[in-house]
Amino acid sequence: MKFGRISVMAVAATAALGLAACGGGTSGGSGGGSGAVKIGIKFDQPGLGLKAGADYTGMDVDLAKYIAKELGYSSTEFVEAVSAQRETLISTDQVKYIVGTYSITDARKEKVSFAGPYFIAGQDLLVRADDTSITGVDSLAGKKLCSVKGSTSATNVQKKVPGVNLQEYNTYTLCVDALKAGNVDALTTDDTILAGYAAQDANKGKLKVVGKTFSTENYGVGLKKGDVEFCKKVTDAITKYISSGEWQKAVDKNLGPAGYKPGAGNPPTPAACA
Repeated sequence: MKFGRISVMAVAATAALGLAACGGGTSGGSGGGSGAVKIGIKFDQPGLGLKAGADYTGMDVDLAKYIAKELGYSSTEFVEAVSAQRETLISTDQVKYIVGTYSITDARKEKVSFAGPYFIAGQDLLVRADDTSITGVDSLAGKKLCSVKGSTSATNVQKKVPGVNLQEYNTYTLCVDALKAGNVDALTTDDTILAGYAAQDANKGKLKVVGKTFSTENYGVGLKKGDVEFCKKVTDAITKYISSGEWQKAVDKNLGPAGYKPGAGNPPTPAACA
């Protein structure tokens, strides 16, 4: 009986160690790990973060995978990070980090920390190809404009055009559908995202990017507030990504087909973690 009790205790201890090893890669702690890691990305942004069946493609997806590999994770699990839910996903440990056109802002830094920036974009407008009435943000008076809840784009345009008729949807795909159906006159978000939509086969010849940016968006990797150690590791990975040439390869592969050219300041130098 004594031997039996010791054996049971040994098995229990071994099982506990095994569970700890399996769980170490997904939440909690500051370092990387050998297990799986959950990463937040966008599922509906062609060229940046797009889910098609079981496949995930885009510039942000490529960076997310690169960071995971550099940090020692053996596999990745992608979670949809809708704009309005990003801070919650991070703070509740549903994801370890987010790479999803996540603009670094002072308001967001009160809730999460950022590594980066890894890309600098600018806000623009997407309109129907035959629409000549919208030439920039200064021609939006009386127009119906669509953006996404929780995005900096919605906040920016309301500051630029007070009283604008803004329709806020949950995803950019819904905004694109509304634009094509004539329910709204324009979609506003970062030029990178708009270029991806305009280049899709279903939208070619139907939609166009105005090409007049009116903001500067610094994309960062969102992570747990105050986790400086992990932030430094992610920053090192981003720096290596840029210096190795992988950044340029990702841009050419994912945004090149849309005819998109990165603006001034690209590739950026990641800031120090604080």
